[in-house]
Amino acid sequence: MTPDALWRGFHPFGELTGPDAPAEKFWTPLRLSLTRMQRRQDIFFAGRNELDGFTGTWVVSMGHLMGLFDRPWLGIAPTGKMTFLRYCEFNKVENGRIVETAMYFDIPHLMMQAGLNPFPPQTAAHLVQPGPLTHDGLLYDDAPEAEGQATLAAINAMIGDLGTWQSGLSIEDELTQTWHDDMIWWGPAGIGATYTIERYAKQHSGPFRASFTDRSKTKHICRMAEGHYGGFFGWPNFTARPTGGFMGMPATDKAGEFRVIDIYRREGDKLVENWIFIDLLHFWKQQGVDILGRMAEAPRT
Repeated sequence: MTPDALWRGFHPFGELTGPDAPAEKFWTPLRLSLTRMQRRQDIFFAGRNELDGFTGTWVVSMGHLMGLFDRPWLGIAPTGKMTFLRYCEFNKVENGRIVETAMYFDIPHLMMQAGLNPFPPQTAAHLVQPGPLTHDGLLYDDAPEAEGQATLAAINAMIGDLGTWQSGLSIEDELTQTWHDDMIWWGPAGIGATYTIERYAKQHSGPFRASFTDRSKTKHICRMAEGHYGGFFGWPNFTARPTGGFMGMPATDKAGEFRVIDIYRREGDKLVENWIFIDLLHFWKQQGVDILGRMAEAPRT
């Protein structure tokens, strides 16, 4: 990393500068807590960022950090058992060094493995999530450029269909334009994973849209693809105002930020798998609910 590299992490870490701060505040405490830690990588690819005219080079890694949860982390009591922290990171590389990072991780997912219940019952499934069905997500060699272009085109078409919530079509009809019917949406803890267009509309997209209004335009910092894989992140991606019971929580009517990473796998001309990281701790903290602080002292079930 360069001395002035920008590192972005989910709540409670936020923006940090240079290599020392993320090492001291994130990596060292995590490695002390998850002993014998392994990086179990499922997806790895690189590409140029569409949003800066394809000039910046970014490298993506996604999977789990696995270890033995032997010491407290962020006030969460250890279990002494194997624990997985879902992660995805985007790294911008210039002259062989990292100048910018988005390191997103699913802390509520770790809480649930530790026997805590940070949210009301979720609409979809809680799983330690696998990598791609095709087991071909580690792109150590350059993929054909045309394949990455096709993936980016599919992602952009999907954003155009779903990003406005104003197409006039049903959710299922919207999804059918850019998604395979047997799509899998690997959502964050608190929402969960869901399979097929029909169940995704029922178990996430429908409830989500019904719970929010005043969704802002989508803003990404990086959007890229290589081969059959691609994705994006924002800080935040968008804002929206909760007017219904999102995730079983009371409506606040206060706009909140959604910091998100989405990773996609394309099959043919449509998207078929999607891994999502949403900083729900940050969103609910903006709504006046400190999930992390509340759970740190909670008894396990």
